[in-house]
Amino acid sequence: MQTIENKQYKAFLFDLDGVIFDTEPQYTDFWGEVFRTYYPNHKGLELEIKGQTLTQILTTYFADSETIQRDIVAHLNAFEKTMDFSYLSGFLEFIKALHAKSVKTAVVTSSNVPKMNNVYRQHPEFKALFNAILTSEDFTRSKPAPDCYLSAAGRLDVPASQCIGFEDSINGLKSLNAAGIFSVGLVTTLSKEAIEGLAHVTINNYNDKWIHKILQYI
Repeated sequence: MQTIENKQYKAFLFDLDGVIFDTEPQYTDFWGEVFRTYYPNHKGLELEIKGQTLTQILTTYFADSETIQRDIVAHLNAFEKTMDFSYLSGFLEFIKALHAKSVKTAVVTSSNVPKMNNVYRQHPEFKALFNAILTSEDFTRSKPAPDCYLSAAGRLDVPASQCIGFEDSINGLKSLNAAGIFSVGLVTTLSKEAIEGLAHVTINNYNDKWIHKILQYI
């Protein structure tokens, strides 16, 4: 089947926060509070770390204090247990339409297994929506390195050139581009101006006209 760029797209890969769930505002508030405490002169740092694993954040910004690291992890674990994991508008309908066309799907997230267990408790149906779920435990280098997306393509046995990836962060979009995957940027976390130079396509949510268009070509 001919699709955009005259390719056959056989797999759709999704980041988690800000792409599947409308959680990024919650994380922005959490990390904003953390960085205002420890990095009061570095405004906007909570936006710069998006797409990085927790381990990467801790080793980059809090390497000098294991006590602070433990405090942040404990605070984050408690925070994630009470988070609201609401699907982005139109996502469930989109993922079901993909499955109806026998398209493979995967989650590619920097979140860890304990956080995902909170997702599964709130959404028992979540695992069945995807052919694979990759977390931070599944790769060594986090976004913007391409490893996670290349691993996902391999897990699905689909060439990267036949995958489409959905991201909301600069690091995530750089990861897709480095992997050679067609990138769709969601304007859920950053402005369109901030990401459109990194994304092949930008959309507001899964009700976008582009979504309806791509479904006609797969």
